[in-house]
Amino acid sequence: MGNIFDALQQFWSFTGFANMTWQHLAMIAIGIVFIVLGIVKKWEPLLLVPIGFGMIVGNIPFAAGLNIGIYEEGSVLNILYQGVRQGWYPPLIFLGIGAMTDFSALISQPRLIFIGAAAQIGIFGAFLLALWMGFLPQEAGAIGIIGGADGPTAIFLSSKLAPELMGAIAVSAYSYMALVPVIQKPIMLLLTSKKERLIRMARPRTVSKREKIIFPVAGFIVTALIVPSGLPLLGMLFFGNLLKESGVTKRLAQTASGPMIDVVTTLIGLTVGASTQANVFISGRSLKIFLLGLLSFVIATFCGVLFVKFMNLFCREGHKINPLIGNAGVSAVPDSARVSESVGLEADPENHLLMHAMGPNVAGVIGSSVAAGILLSFLG
Repeated sequence: MGNIFDALQQFWSFTGFANMTWQHLAMIAIGIVFIVLGIVKKWEPLLLVPIGFGMIVGNIPFAAGLNIGIYEEGSVLNILYQGVRQGWYPPLIFLGIGAMTDFSALISQPRLIFIGAAAQIGIFGAFLLALWMGFLPQEAGAIGIIGGADGPTAIFLSSKLAPELMGAIAVSAYSYMALVPVIQKPIMLLLTSKKERLIRMARPRTVSKREKIIFPVAGFIVTALIVPSGLPLLGMLFFGNLLKESGVTKRLAQTASGPMIDVVTTLIGLTVGASTQANVFISGRSLKIFLLGLLSFVIATFCGVLFVKFMNLFCREGHKINPLIGNAGVSAVPDSARVSESVGLEADPENHLLMHAMGPNVAGVIGSSVAAGILLSFLG
């Protein structure tokens, strides 16, 4: 009988119930909230559902020595997590983004690239705030990139500068990407007048096929020469776009923008979520990162909208830009552009801003990659 009780006691010691702490329960609860928001609210479900389930996976407690945890060398989760730690996944996602992105709005209105550039001030604003709060320069740079609203770029840069903070940075970046409508709309309404929200912009000109083919080649050469350290992201982004626009690599473009990006997004979401183990994730530093991520996102939105208002001081009547597209300078494609559209339609049901907002939106993708390259050059 004693042997049976000993065996049962040993079995119990290996169960998750025996090793559970309140921190594990808290992270599992957060994971469930992420799943609910993704399914019920439909806030970035392709991101929140994998991340939420990954949080649950990563916070099922187990006894040491089973070699199943994401931080245990050689485990399955650890092998999949190397795509995050080594920065393999983000360039593959950028390849898919490039293959599904139409740069016509930016090509037809080149001035909109300045809005995308202005929104990146949020990155450097958060960088300075992180330094002020006591983070090391490399950590501050990795935290600041959250302001670009670009999850893959945040993962790529944190894997190079501050891998120990990657879980908190990635979850923060993706969380605020999902909350784009909630965060940006009040800021847009605060900074614009009724008259400004009613500004109608001229329809963008039609972009030729030749221009669409030349753009990714020329765009890559120029941006890569400026910031060679951003080459992995910029190269894959523009290469993916060339596959799409060339017209002769349709199968490759469809694979990159479909099955490949779906698989990589699933893996990156699941492993990032699983990396938020309670003993690693729950800390004062994580809370600071979440606060700084929110501030960087707010600063980026402020700067984008205010910069459009500044540009309008030099634009003659009939060529002014609706400030509501300023929020789209962050690289949350196409969600921030959709926010521009929805807020614009509330002011004028016949004023469609989506095609205009896509200009600064895709410029923001390029801008966040360039900003990451700059930070990596100085801090790497």
